[in-house]
Amino acid sequence: MRLTPKVQEILSWYESDNPGTKANLARILMQGKLGGTGRMVILPVDQGFEHGPARSFAPNPAAYDPRYLFELALEAGLNAYAAPLGMIEAGAATYAGTIPTILKMNSSNSLSTTKDQAVTATIGDALRLGCSAIGFTIYPGSEYQFEMMEELRELAEEAKSVGLAVVVWSYPRGPMLDKVGETALDICAYAAHMAALTGAHIIKVKPPTAAISLDAAKATYTKNPVQDDAAARFAHIVQACFGGRRLVVFSGGEAKGQEDILKEVRAIHAGGGNGSIMGRNAFQRPKADALALLQAIIDVYKN
Repeated sequence: MRLTPKVQEILSWYESDNPGTKANLARILMQGKLGGTGRMVILPVDQGFEHGPARSFAPNPAAYDPRYLFELALEAGLNAYAAPLGMIEAGAATYAGTIPTILKMNSSNSLSTTKDQAVTATIGDALRLGCSAIGFTIYPGSEYQFEMMEELRELAEEAKSVGLAVVVWSYPRGPMLDKVGETALDICAYAAHMAALTGAHIIKVKPPTAAISLDAAKATYTKNPVQDDAAARFAHIVQACFGGRRLVVFSGGEAKGQEDILKEVRAIHAGGGNGSIMGRNAFQRPKADALALLQAIIDVYKN
């Protein structure tokens, strides 16, 4: 496999990483229909932990079977498939080497009353299962944010030492933030920057709104305004990721119609984002509809 100039450029941004880690990043970037473009579409399926099986899979019962999810990612020509330990184990042998996998290392659940996540896998599991990367969630703003960041530090150090890439879900939440604040422009940019500072290779954040949440940030954004359109907001998040020298993808969020999804994807593309990490909006649709949606998303990023 010969790397494209774009992928070679991206790998050059990660100056401290060993050949193994860069090779795994290259596998993700060179996979699927967007291979070599520097853009990505990733299928994440950790919602069973977060929301429960029925809320996650009842709209499309085929998705209860983890093998269906591997197949969906493969047939759609995606860059990678991210899931917790059990789901990757359920298809690890059958799909070994067919698509890069990202082992989601920590999870929360709807029965918890704390803004925290449990570590549910090890670096050894990621190596045993042939994963290309680990995934880890931090909650900037949570009462447990510093413990989560310290857990990430330890796991990221170990992952990088054995050649794995690190993907960080950076989701602000906690007592200082209401629902508006969790996706406010300043907070999303802050969360993305924190993920870059923790050493993430790929950063996952939610799409930002135009709101400014922190009182301390309002004067700065007044003096240095971000243009009031979606593409400019996505460009600002990219800027927060070391001036675009770290890969950043955006979650699909709550279930919504295809045109609303594509409108958002066009803005991500125009703002220089590296792609989408599309879960419920893909796997909760019937397979034919999911494949059509994912193809439409890929077409946006290709063009």
